[in-house]
Amino acid sequence: MKMSKKNNVIQRALRKARRSAVLIGSAEAYDILCGDGYTSLDQNPEIVAACRKIAEVVGAMTIHVMENTERGDERVINELSRKIDINPCSTMTRQTFIEAIVMNLLLYGKGNSVVKVYTEDGYLSDMEPVAANRVSYQGDYTRYHVMIDGIPYAPDEVMHFVYNPDKTYLYKGQGVTAQLKDVADNLRQAQITTNAFMKSKYKPSLIVKVDGMTEEFSSPKGRQKLINEYMNSGEAGAPWLIPAEQFEIEQIKPLSLSDLAISDNVKLDKQSVAAILGVPAFVLGVGAYKQDEWNYFVKTKIKTIVTGLQQEMTRKLIYSPNMYIKFNAMSVMDWDLTTIASVFGSLSDRGFVTGNEVRDKIGMSPREGLDELRVLENYIPWDMAAAQKKLVQKGESNG
Repeated sequence: MKMSKKNNVIQRALRKARRSAVLIGSAEAYDILCGDGYTSLDQNPEIVAACRKIAEVVGAMTIHVMENTERGDERVINELSRKIDINPCSTMTRQTFIEAIVMNLLLYGKGNSVVKVYTEDGYLSDMEPVAANRVSYQGDYTRYHVMIDGIPYAPDEVMHFVYNPDKTYLYKGQGVTAQLKDVADNLRQAQITTNAFMKSKYKPSLIVKVDGMTEEFSSPKGRQKLINEYMNSGEAGAPWLIPAEQFEIEQIKPLSLSDLAISDNVKLDKQSVAAILGVPAFVLGVGAYKQDEWNYFVKTKIKTIVTGLQQEMTRKLIYSPNMYIKFNAMSVMDWDLTTIASVFGSLSDRGFVTGNEVRDKIGMSPREGLDELRVLENYIPWDMAAAQKKLVQKGESNG
C-alpha cells in the first residue's frame, strides 16, 4: 500500500511537470508576442463599432402598427402603437431600448436577446431588455426554458430574439463568434505590436561612434558627460563641435510601421470584419462614404435583422390576426433633398400622394388645402381630371 501511494504521488508530479511550460525572454518580448491575455469580442474596437452602427440604425427606425384591410395594409395609430414606438420601456427611450436589444443580439448575448414583457389587465404596460449575463437556456433539442436570474420562463412568456440559429439547438442563436475570432485576434495582435513598437527604446535616428578606449566612455556617468559636453547645445539648430579622432556620426532611418506592413494587414482585417457583420467598410474607416453602399446596407443587413424583430414582437405582443408590427426602413435610407423632391413631386403630379405628404417627406409642416389628390393639369382634384376643357369635344358640355 505504501509503495502504491508513493507511485501515485510520483505520477501526479510527473503529469504536473508535463503540463508546465517555460518561456525565456525579456518582458518586452513577452508583451510583443503574447500581449496582455485573452480579449473578448466586445473589447475589440472594430467589432464593437460595426455592431454599434447596426444597433444605432435599427434604433433610429420608427415602428408602425399595421392592419390588413381590403384596400391594403394601413397604419394604425392608437395607444398600442404609441407604446411600442414612443415609450416601450419606462426607463429608456425607444432608441436606447432597440439599441440594447440589437447589441445583445449581435454581440453580448452571442446571437440571443431577451426582453421581459409586463401587462396590466391584459394590456401591455412595459418591456424590459435583460442583460445577457443574466440569461441562460435549459432544454433539449426542441423544448426549452429561458432562465433569467435562475428563474425559468416559458418561451411564450418573454420575447426571445435569435440571430444565426445554433446548428444543434435551433431555438438558440450562436452569433458570429466563431467567424470573428481569428480576425479579432489579428487586430488585437496588430495593436499590441504597434504599441510595443512605438514604445521600443531601440529606434535611434542617430548613432554616434565613440573610441571605446576613451576613459570617459568606461562608465554611464562618463558617457553622459560626453553627451552633455559635445552634443547638447543651448539653442536648437546650433552646430556640434566634436573631436574628429574620437567621434564618428552616422544618420540612419529607423524601421517604421510601413516596413512591417501592419497598416495593410489591419485594413484587410477591418474589411473582413465589415464583410462578416455586413456593414460597409467605410463604417470602420476603410474607404470613403458612398450613398449606394449605405442604402444597400439598409436594404439587406438592416432589413434582415428588423424582420426577425418584427416577427417576434408581432407574435408576442399582437393578438389580432389582422395586425402586425413593421419597422420603417425608409426613415433611415439616405436620400438627398433633390431626389425626394423629384420622386414625391412626380407622385403628387400624378395624383398618387397629396401635397402635405410631400411636405412631410422633406420635413415641412402641413398646410391648408393640400390634402386633396391633384393631377398635373392646372392641379385640379383627381376626380375632376376627365372634365378638362382640352378633353371635351366640340358640341359637348362639361356636365
